[in-house]
Amino acid sequence: MRYPHHVRHTAYWAGLLLAVSACAPLPPPEAENSAEFPRVLARETLTFGYGRIVEKYLDVLAVDAIAMEGIRGLSSLDPSITVTRRDDSIIVSHGDRTIGQYRAPEANNVANWAALTVDVAAAGRSASREMRQANIEKIYEAVFDGALANLDIFSRYAGPEEARESRAKRDGFGGIGVNYVANGAGLRITQVLPGTPAEAAGLQKDDIITHIDGDATATMTSLTVTERLRGPLRSRVNLIVQRNDEIPPRFVSLDRGLIIPSTVTAKTTNGILNVQIASFNQNTATSLTEAVEAALSPPGRPLRGIVLDMRGNPGGLLRQAIRVADLFLNEGDIIDTQGRHPDSFQHYEATGADIARNLPLVVLTDGRSASAAEIVAAALQDRGRAIIVGTTSFGKGTVQTIIPMPNDGEVTLTWSRLLTPSGYALHGLGVRPNVCTSGLVGEDLAAINRVLAGEASAGESVKAWHRVGLYDQKSRDALRQECPAERHKDDMESRIAHRLISDPVLYAHALDLASPQAAAGR
Repeated sequence: MRYPHHVRHTAYWAGLLLAVSACAPLPPPEAENSAEFPRVLARETLTFGYGRIVEKYLDVLAVDAIAMEGIRGLSSLDPSITVTRRDDSIIVSHGDRTIGQYRAPEANNVANWAALTVDVAAAGRSASREMRQANIEKIYEAVFDGALANLDIFSRYAGPEEARESRAKRDGFGGIGVNYVANGAGLRITQVLPGTPAEAAGLQKDDIITHIDGDATATMTSLTVTERLRGPLRSRVNLIVQRNDEIPPRFVSLDRGLIIPSTVTAKTTNGILNVQIASFNQNTATSLTEAVEAALSPPGRPLRGIVLDMRGNPGGLLRQAIRVADLFLNEGDIIDTQGRHPDSFQHYEATGADIARNLPLVVLTDGRSASAAEIVAAALQDRGRAIIVGTTSFGKGTVQTIIPMPNDGEVTLTWSRLLTPSGYALHGLGVRPNVCTSGLVGEDLAAINRVLAGEASAGESVKAWHRVGLYDQKSRDALRQECPAERHKDDMESRIAHRLISDPVLYAHALDLASPQAAAGR
């Protein structure tokens, strides 16, 4: 879920400056040097960040608690800096010397706590060589890392460079559309992505890019190559390309286009479409749609079923997970999100027709299948549309909102929980497979029969899975251990999936396992 950049208002900043004056430190402040330490910009960024964290986080937070952790985070730049609070006084020390004493602002005054953070950072810079050497981005990183450290493992801060890379993975970037590896002569192209400027310009696998805009690539770092190949949409880049032993090498001029990294790989084997979804970005649902439609189209070769392999999939964009689940459902619930902020309450339902025409569907999961991958697996399982094969998924049942910051960085903040169509909370629990492969060895059919033979006990486990309390983590952990994470080098899950799709009776039995409706009737 995305939010627009902060809009600055003159009246707001006039009020902010008035409020800041109320929490001035007891000693006189260090003379401002805006070139070295931009106080006003820092106050703006910290005010915005503290405010959004407190406003949107899943649980209620106090501004003073968040800000104190942020201020203490400055010690990551210099461990000699310590910050203690005694009643209404904030005392800053460098080693055994007090370098600042400040009056604590009112508990929930965001602007004043941000101003205090800046003043403490300035005092630290006056005493610490390490802090003076830290630029403003390092200050932000230290403060926001401290402020977010005790919330949860998914809430984090990213500076401008890291945030740009994350946005590129989610939303795409301006580029030419090649994958490459470095060799002694330059950059050897390993893949030309379809529908990209590189394909249109005739670049081919194994071509060597020797120069970018006149500069030799042989000595460029990976980061430099990325920066030189990427750029604004429709901007031009000039390459010199060596193909085999052609003389002279080719001069290729391209206009950069929108490149969205591919997350979907598809292959049809024996009438079964195998689709690996590596993560969820802006193009995942579209790519999956194209793969399914292509597999359904050849005349005389009917598709028998589909395997969605989401093992190792760490997740990604929530709305892409909704769209992927929607592809295989005709109607009904997909997922609910619930948090503290009013905008975090969302209900998602299927809106279209099943693109796979109700063909058998098997989803593969493991202990690294998380977040968006779990949304898809849980929705398809709860709705009785797919069999889940593998081990219990990661159990990341929370949603993170991305908060763009005034400095072009971003805060990723947990703000809601996921509830499956049958009503259980995914977080700390995960998705229970219909066919659990933990501990299974030997011939595939024998392994499946062992699972089916335990159908009655599986039904009891499903009932417990759906009624366990959200905060009863001991019981949730015990349920997860009934099908613990485990990786099989021989790809047993794929073979079981193919066996299930090839046997309609076996498929029907396995589909009934871990179904909330079936469990309720046992």
